[in-house]
Amino acid sequence: MNIYLIIILVSIIGHTVLDLLGQILNLRRIDERLPDDFKGWYDEERYRKSISYLRDNTRFDVISSGVSTLFLLAFLLAGGFGLVDRVARHVASHEILQGLVFTGILVVGGKLLSLPFSIYHTFVLEQRYEFNRTTPRTFVIDLLKGLLLLAVIGGPILALIIWLFRSTGPLGWLIVWGALSAVQLVLTFAAPMIIMPLFNRFSPLPEGDLRTAIETYARAQAFKMKGVFTMDGSKRSAKSNAFFTGFGRSRRIVLFDTLIEKHPVQELVAVIAHEMGHYRLGHIPLGIVRHILITGLTLALLSFFLNSTGLFAAFGVEHMSIYAGLVFFGYLYAPVSMVLGLVDNCLSRRHEREADRFAVTTTANPQALADGLQRLSVDNLGNLNPHPFKVFMEYSHPPIRERIRLIKGIIKAITRMPAPV
Repeated sequence: MNIYLIIILVSIIGHTVLDLLGQILNLRRIDERLPDDFKGWYDEERYRKSISYLRDNTRFDVISSGVSTLFLLAFLLAGGFGLVDRVARHVASHEILQGLVFTGILVVGGKLLSLPFSIYHTFVLEQRYEFNRTTPRTFVIDLLKGLLLLAVIGGPILALIIWLFRSTGPLGWLIVWGALSAVQLVLTFAAPMIIMPLFNRFSPLPEGDLRTAIETYARAQAFKMKGVFTMDGSKRSAKSNAFFTGFGRSRRIVLFDTLIEKHPVQELVAVIAHEMGHYRLGHIPLGIVRHILITGLTLALLSFFLNSTGLFAAFGVEHMSIYAGLVFFGYLYAPVSMVLGLVDNCLSRRHEREADRFAVTTTANPQALADGLQRLSVDNLGNLNPHPFKVFMEYSHPPIRERIRLIKGIIKAITRMPAPV
């Protein structure tokens, strides 16, 4: 049997099994008793609702993941990729156009497969727990905008990759790496100014206590930014969030309107301080460098397998091509990607702890961040007791109760410090 096919099948099935194991362990971790550190934040009824939300989401994730895996296995073993390649070669004669058709069919097919699950999650599951605010019209427009954006941005990038690999020699992956790194940097700057406004409306935060408090804190930290903005997150969900975008003087603070509705000024400043900490501690450029290096590693490995007849045979494709090799290598590379993802999540959790420490030690009210996190968790029906295996496999942030324990420890350390002479 084809060794590439064995590796790919083991990878697909293994990933699904690990995901299922994490879900089962997470459910067994549920504690019906409200934790002491959340008493006064959760009432018993809402806590039971959060457990029900976790169970319903877990059931949904298991079913959707199982269906996707079964479909992928059937499509692969039945020669679906070979059929799509033949269609692409029939429609177009040039490899770049063939690649666009081949990838386009796979992307649209994947979207169609996931569409019923997306509809159910948005309009049934999220609606059941009073989170959904997405209208059918917004849902359809978002879907069409996403596909159009993928075609407008992803299409030319794919065409560039195919052309560069066709036009360069054995070290062509280095040129592709440089080109993709440049594209990534451009998109990082362009996203907050061009792409994100296609989906949400951003408005300057009105004058008032909140804006004054945020700007005062930013000046105290010598943090230059373009401004503070609100985003109409309530257009799609009742859940809350906040984030930074941009670099240098183009940096901007973005608060979901739902976050502003539910949190007092001191908590919002603490949340902003946490996000600002990522910049001040160098997490953002480190993340960009990390992703660029991972892209280089991926392309270097890709160069060894791009012309492998065994890899193409595993997918039932007769004619070798750069565009199909890119797709097929993605499945072969999945185990490496998973390991790198685990390392990335581990580093991300460390950065989140560091940003929490920064916020606690630089704001006037150290307790405000803990209060904000607890309120956010209650509002979003967060899981208070995730299993460590689930955290290790998937979490980019430490579990909420771990973060609160860390914050309380920092506060105790601060209060024990002797006053300056």
